[in-house]
Formats: sequence, structure tokens, C-alpha cells
Amino acid sequence: METKKIQIVICTGTLCHVLGGAELPSLEQHLPNHLKNQVDIKGSPCINHCKNTDMRPPFVEINGEVIEQASITRIREHLEKLTANDSK
Repeated sequence: METKKIQIVICTGTLCHVLGGAELPSLEQHLPNHLKNQVDIKGSPCINHCKNTDMRPPFVEINGEVIEQASITRIREHLEKLTANDSK
């Protein structure tokens, strides 16, 4: 049985790019091999979370959950938690 992939949407809008998200499109290159085949990564010109003034860019959505102040490290940590929970 094929497991459902984790859906990742990276905001590539100007605000997210300028405020630290420039490295995020290369996320797949920074993932350990055991995570690479479990994710589906897409970019989006804007995912509209910058309109919420309580949240801080850059933004990434993982299975619809918003990760603010996203970095490759934070995303990787979140993915490790998700996959650890799935294996229990």
C-alpha cells in the first residue's frame, strides 16, 4: 500500500523571499533520504498568510498547517515529528 505523501507548499512571494525564504525552494536538497520520498514540494507565488499581521514570514504550509518564520531546519524538524508520529 502506498503511503500518502506529505504536502509542502513554499511561499515564493517577494515578502517571504526577502525575509528569509530565499533558501526554501532548495528544501529537497537538504532533506535526509528517508524524507525525500515522503514529501511532495511545490512553490506558490503567494499563500496569503502575510495578510495576517500576527504571523511572521517566510511561510510554508505542511499538510495545510502554516509554519511561520520557516527555515530549512524548522521544516525538517516538523517533518521528522510528523513521520515519527506516523510510525507509532
